[in-house]
Amino acid sequence: MRKALVTPGPVLFCAALGFLFLGAGAFFSETSSLVCLLAGMIALPLIILDLLALLLLTDRSRVERSMAGVLALGVKSPVTLTIRRGGGGLLPGGLRLFDLYPDGMEALSLPAGGDAFPAKISVSALREPAAGGPGDKAVRFTYEVLPLERGNWEFPETQLMLRSFLGCWRLKVIHPLVSRGRTFPDFKKLARGAGNLKAALERSETGGVRKRGQGMEFMGLREYQKGDSVKAIDWRATGRRGRVIVREYEEERDQQILFLLDSGYRLHRREGAGTQFDSALEGATLLSWVALKRGDSVAFGSFGAEERWLPPRKGIGALPGIMRGLYDLKSESVPSSLFSALEGALTRLKRRSLIIMISNFREEDGESLSWIIGNVRRRHLLLLVSLRETEAEAIAARNPAGKDEELETAAARAYLAARKKLYTIWEHSGILTLECSAANLSPALIGRYLEIKRGGLL
Repeated sequence: MRKALVTPGPVLFCAALGFLFLGAGAFFSETSSLVCLLAGMIALPLIILDLLALLLLTDRSRVERSMAGVLALGVKSPVTLTIRRGGGGLLPGGLRLFDLYPDGMEALSLPAGGDAFPAKISVSALREPAAGGPGDKAVRFTYEVLPLERGNWEFPETQLMLRSFLGCWRLKVIHPLVSRGRTFPDFKKLARGAGNLKAALERSETGGVRKRGQGMEFMGLREYQKGDSVKAIDWRATGRRGRVIVREYEEERDQQILFLLDSGYRLHRREGAGTQFDSALEGATLLSWVALKRGDSVAFGSFGAEERWLPPRKGIGALPGIMRGLYDLKSESVPSSLFSALEGALTRLKRRSLIIMISNFREEDGESLSWIIGNVRRRHLLLLVSLRETEAEAIAARNPAGKDEELETAAARAYLAARKKLYTIWEHSGILTLECSAANLSPALIGRYLEIKRGGLL
């Protein structure tokens, strides 16, 4: 049901201000008093008639909204509002349009790209037939929304601000026009931006994929290439041919990958347009696409702000279900337990898996995880992915100007050195580690996954 609210217009405000000055002058001059009286006798009926015409005779119009129900994060999408005459009433003196879009979006005008609202609508266009035919008198206003957050969204209503004929009054007409939908990560953008994805997909399109490294079935011999494992070298063939020859195996399929995403405070830091957690989720989703294309099964788990579990799924057809299960997952500034996440993974996983835990690992995690990492390593292959702290790196790299900055710089360097030492200890104990920036996470994850597959580590 439409709602209406009347408010004074700018003309009425100016008229009231004029009467105030005339009233003040009436104390000093009889002429001013007479002018004030005559002006009031003329203006008051006009103001009342202007209000009655706005309330009783002016057409309220109807509004329709057309937009996509599924949006991509950071990708502009058009929204079209169609304004039609509601009946045979008079057209207002002026018309402005407001569309109440969600807080997690920006509304951009076309083609300039600035704020779309309030939008001034041509009243005269409602007098002319639109493209729909002689009886279709409508105005179509199109703008763009830019989603800034993932998850569910809702457009609750639109508002029309009708100006009276004399401009003394404004009538706000609220149309409860609800549109709902979801915002997913921009998967296409990620696919275009990952440098290693193209080669991975090209290999996955063929039926008998052949990869370097240790696999299940011997396929043949070939010359050594950079990145091949030393274990793959065939020393007898190398001696016969006089150059390094390696054995080539068919890539082992039907392996299992589990992503554990930290949705707590560790990845809640903002970098660029989103948080580090957004980059972690996008990188994990992209790698799951590559893994599914290559015959592996994929599972997801989150810990921290929200504990969520998606059981292992196989085949590229499982990707839409994974996207639906993760699109609204967000991080919050709350504690997260790395130990509990790994402990839960051990109870859920029934077969040997590649566990990829994405968080921000620090020196104190070495002791807290020491009780469980050994158990995880015996049953699974663990890859700990830590996102770099750009603020600490910037402080450590600067030239300090004073004593305070010297202390900050020394503390930052010691902090980063302790992190690197922890990663080295983990590597020596058989745990795989990866440290990279949020911007480079997607290609780095894909590259490490291909190295693991190539080396037959899983």
